[in-house]
Amino acid sequence: MLIRLAGKSLANRRGTALLVVLSMALSVALLLGVERLRDQVRDSFASTVSGVDLIVGARSGPLNLLLYSVFRIGEPTANVSWKSVERIAAQPQVDWVVPLSLGDSHRGFPVLGTSAAYFDHYRYARQRSLEFADGEPFDDLFDAVVGANVAQRLGYQLGQEIALSHGGGKVSLIDHADKPFRIVGILAATGTPVDNTVHVSLQGIEAIHADWLAGAPLPGMRLTAEQVRERDLRPRSVTALMVGLKSRIAVFQVQRSINTAAEEPLLAIIPGVALQQLWQMMALAENALALVAWMVVMVAVVVMLTALLTALNERRREMAILRAIGARPWQIFALVIGESLLLTLLGVLAGVLLLQLASLLAAPWVSARLGLALTLWSPVAKEFILIAAVMLAALLAGVWPAWRAYRQSLTDGLGMRL
Repeated sequence: MLIRLAGKSLANRRGTALLVVLSMALSVALLLGVERLRDQVRDSFASTVSGVDLIVGARSGPLNLLLYSVFRIGEPTANVSWKSVERIAAQPQVDWVVPLSLGDSHRGFPVLGTSAAYFDHYRYARQRSLEFADGEPFDDLFDAVVGANVAQRLGYQLGQEIALSHGGGKVSLIDHADKPFRIVGILAATGTPVDNTVHVSLQGIEAIHADWLAGAPLPGMRLTAEQVRERDLRPRSVTALMVGLKSRIAVFQVQRSINTAAEEPLLAIIPGVALQQLWQMMALAENALALVAWMVVMVAVVVMLTALLTALNERRREMAILRAIGARPWQIFALVIGESLLLTLLGVLAGVLLLQLASLLAAPWVSARLGLALTLWSPVAKEFILIAAVMLAALLAGVWPAWRAYRQSLTDGLGMRL
């Protein structure tokens, strides 16, 4: 009865009520959105690579090595010589090695030179292996395998020829158009940076730079695609390499041997440990975003409180009439509390729907640009706790106007002039 009466009362003040619901909806969408984005970014980063015991690169910093080798963010400080790759692969504790060569691009997408073992050993999302939506791994020198987003955004199909560009920028002034690659495989979507990557062989990377020196074409030297096939295309260096061990018990031993090797200054990192360091660095920013979101919620609660207090001054006669026809003081109190809770509930529902719509619209863009997978909101304990906290804040905010309505006397209302 009181909830129905509260609903009718709000319907009579629908303009103000809609503004309150809108402010509450925006604040709830922001609060839940920040929390969801934080959790899903962590999950997406953590699931980008699994089953890799060590990542090895030139000596720099763990986060820098992790970001450019796995997430294609940043630039390497130096390369790893092929002799070091062979030396690491020859260690008795090492099961497999996957070299990674970065530095070129294709229409804004990074190009990764690697070996065929990449498709066998790369894992994501708790040991899920890469799958092909169409085609197969590269086999020829100028074969290419593209990620799901590359194929979708550029409209690529099997058999289509593409030209790689020098450098990792979105716009390149130098293309390797004289040595085109043919698409032989399209990977299924993974929700990781793999979707935004063009994969070619290490020998293919060497082939397009066979007539280059120090990052520039050699004057007067022009090798055709057929001519480079006759050359020794064994890589001289790579950007980084992923290492899988026969037993994880040996991970610290192998890591120490690589980090202390006298032949070349290298850095071996454990991906999970490096990710923990990344989260520790981001904790301050995450907490700041959460604080801002809660401040926005408090502003929305204050807006609701102001609307209730303002309306209460205009409803003194309404409250007096309710008292005159038999309403008890606690019912007047409950009526105002019910209005605040109803406004908050409508705001929460609208906020969840708004967040769902924003996630639905933003998910393709985030996946295409950042290689991160965003999912629609699903009920989890953390979100329910946040919603309950918002409802509690609204309940506490409604106590003041409800108490004022409770204290208003019948004569105070009936004594007002019409």
